[in-house]
Amino acid sequence: MTASFPLKNKSVLVPRGKSQAKGFSDIVRKYGGTPVEIPLLAFRSAELTVELKNIMNKLHTYDWVIFTSSVTVATFLSNWPQGSPLPKQIAAIGEKTAQALVEKGLKVDFIPAKYVAEEFVMEFSPLMKEGMKVLIPKGNLARDYISTGLSKVGAKVDEIIIYETFFPDESKAKLAQMLKEKKLDIIPFTSPSTVNHFMEVVKENGLSDRIDSCIFACIGPVAQKRAESFGLTIHAVPSVYTVEKMLEAVADYLGKESLL
Repeated sequence: MTASFPLKNKSVLVPRGKSQAKGFSDIVRKYGGTPVEIPLLAFRSAELTVELKNIMNKLHTYDWVIFTSSVTVATFLSNWPQGSPLPKQIAAIGEKTAQALVEKGLKVDFIPAKYVAEEFVMEFSPLMKEGMKVLIPKGNLARDYISTGLSKVGAKVDEIIIYETFFPDESKAKLAQMLKEKKLDIIPFTSPSTVNHFMEVVKENGLSDRIDSCIFACIGPVAQKRAESFGLTIHAVPSVYTVEKMLEAVADYLGKESLL
């Protein structure tokens, strides 16, 4: 860490929804920055279909259920019939995801060293045996990388859409205004979808010249790749894919810049 308050006098976009923004904003304040909460993503539960109800009632028949985010955990468990048998084993991508499961009284049997799909498949595949049943609850915009990777090693994978991701209309107007007035210094992206939604506002409002001086950070390589596909220069990406480590990476970048 380059200083006690490395983000002092910096306004930092907090791209998460109200239920998830507090922790993000607290970290920004801890480092001396000013959080600006504009959700670039919001979530709503998908329709509770007959297929979803049937899967919920036969969780115990799956060898593994894989949770990829805390949103997935919360949405999935809100639909889980009380008293239903537990799945045999549970995998979680990321500490926050695992923590959400543990807080609900569930045991987590596997967490990858790095919190991305590519690393998960590499580490998890050796645990697979031909014909093992795997369930992956997911959002409507999630990639199918894990499903495809595990199917290649013989697993029988079911994916179910349990929530939908969307861009709140009120966020579009607020973000456009803040960018027009150049009131955002640091833009952290937590997923490819946050990149897409941010750039949607930039392009629709002709604001490309208003983001030239912004510092961009990505929580991991997948978001970074998407951001760079839009021509953005990414100044900070952490080696551990968490919000706190991402903001630490921004602080380190600012420290190095101040020495130039």
